[in-house]
Amino acid sequence: MDNKPVMLIVDDVEINRVVLTQFFQEEYSILEAENGQEAMTIIEGQPVSIVLVDLVMPVMDGFQLLAMMKKNDQYAGIPVVVMTANNDGDSEARAMEMGASDFITKPYNPTIVRCRIRNVMAREEIEWRRVAQVAQNRQLMEMHQRIELDALTGIYNREAFYRRAADMLQGHAKIPYSIVYLDISCFKVINDLFRIETGNLILKTAGFYFSMFVGDTGISARIEADHFVLCVPTDSLDMDKLIAGLDSTIQSLGISHHIHFYAGVYPVDNAFLPVDQMCDRAHMALNRIKGQYMTRYAYYDKGMRDQMIEEQMIVRNMEFALNEGQFGIMLQPMYNLRSKEIISAEALVRWNHPKRQMSPGKFIPIFESNGFIVRLDRFVWEAACRNLRRQIDAGLEVVPISVNVSRLNFYNSDFMDYLLALVKKYDIEPRMLKLEITESAYMDNPHQLIAMVRAFRGHGFPVLMDDFGSGYSSLSMLKDLPVDVLKIDMAFVREVGRSSRAGAIMESIVELGGRLHMDVVVEGVETQEQVDFLDRIGCHDIQGYYFAKPLDEESFMGLIERKQKGE
Repeated sequence: MDNKPVMLIVDDVEINRVVLTQFFQEEYSILEAENGQEAMTIIEGQPVSIVLVDLVMPVMDGFQLLAMMKKNDQYAGIPVVVMTANNDGDSEARAMEMGASDFITKPYNPTIVRCRIRNVMAREEIEWRRVAQVAQNRQLMEMHQRIELDALTGIYNREAFYRRAADMLQGHAKIPYSIVYLDISCFKVINDLFRIETGNLILKTAGFYFSMFVGDTGISARIEADHFVLCVPTDSLDMDKLIAGLDSTIQSLGISHHIHFYAGVYPVDNAFLPVDQMCDRAHMALNRIKGQYMTRYAYYDKGMRDQMIEEQMIVRNMEFALNEGQFGIMLQPMYNLRSKEIISAEALVRWNHPKRQMSPGKFIPIFESNGFIVRLDRFVWEAACRNLRRQIDAGLEVVPISVNVSRLNFYNSDFMDYLLALVKKYDIEPRMLKLEITESAYMDNPHQLIAMVRAFRGHGFPVLMDDFGSGYSSLSMLKDLPVDVLKIDMAFVREVGRSSRAGAIMESIVELGGRLHMDVVVEGVETQEQVDFLDRIGCHDIQGYYFAKPLDEESFMGLIERKQKGE
């Protein structure tokens, strides 16, 4: 019996179907169709694992087939990969927005085509397992989840909003609507400052206000925590009035703290777009201005759409990039001001994409969001260990290397075993590999992080607190978190020449580090003025462009060889 998954190839050009069949006939049972109508008949008649569809066909084109599949719950989960002509970016973007899993371009490159199909199926497998697990966990709560109203606020919950908003938008196609996504700035701080009952009172009051604001012409919901969403006719939406009324209502509670809602607005331009994607776009607009004082709301625009497309491109290519060796490390030295010696270096990941610039500021947040950062971290750790081994083999006095540790690593049960196996594999001492953690890891799970830091140090790994001072709880954590080194956030360094307060805070941190027997490193040092200030307050370990930019491995090895030879 043939247990292969079924691939349906839809293209009116026979040679294209033949070529793709050759690529996949060993892994899949292949079915063929000449247009979307034939393909739909096949899909309705038997199980299909994945569909490859050309966008331009007679009778029924690829866009129409994709729309029919995604509109039907029975077929919406089947991954669809569209086939386009080279440089047809508009069609690719439109297909992705309609729910396509990926696209491949003609003429076909066998390696890229196979890789993309494997990635699509791998993502579908992960999603299927996740959905199966969620379904299992929710069996006992099935009756409760049928209730449409949020238990705390009395307005709709997430699932009910998605259903009812879709019905409203599609049932009144001639009426322009907008999705408004709102949340409270620093709501966690409010819960920390006041009782949980106070936080709940704020949420219930906001829910009541939103329900009154939308009236009978719109709907409101609490998505999660302090996140709310509205669907209202665009013509009746006055954002200034909405924000002002909300502020006034919350202020009437008499809470001695400024409570600010921020909002993102997505004017709906496609009523058949999934509502969760509409909410994502409104949320994307909100994130552009959240935390600002003067600007309280923003509208979704094409630039944000382009950003979404770019993020999708990054996700599509990350596996291929890692397998093809596109990632590498740069090493930025840390110097001692007094001795002018290199005391350490930080390993910084770089994506050497063959066609475009890939800034870490773009891809790292995405990888932290989707979990790929764990694999990328391990790649960097191993690259750092190889360099340490190379230093030893060259007969050099070893310059330790610090590596960043994303907070997601702390949820892996084999984390410590992996690190110990890595230093054993390269026969290096744990003290040579320094681990940099951030405050966000502490905020997620302080007890777990404290235990892990103690375990790191117990096995001989030095631990650094990176970007110290960037969070509101920095000082309170020092009494519990036994790190070896504080790395002061570069924002303080930039303000040294303009703000006496920034200088005073930095001087106090340096003094505090000394009393707690912690070394202090300042990053982002670029000017002589900053160097003179740090020397004056007794902070002698620095990292920044003043001494050295990040170096490739060959340049770094050459630098430490010259330094140790006294050249």
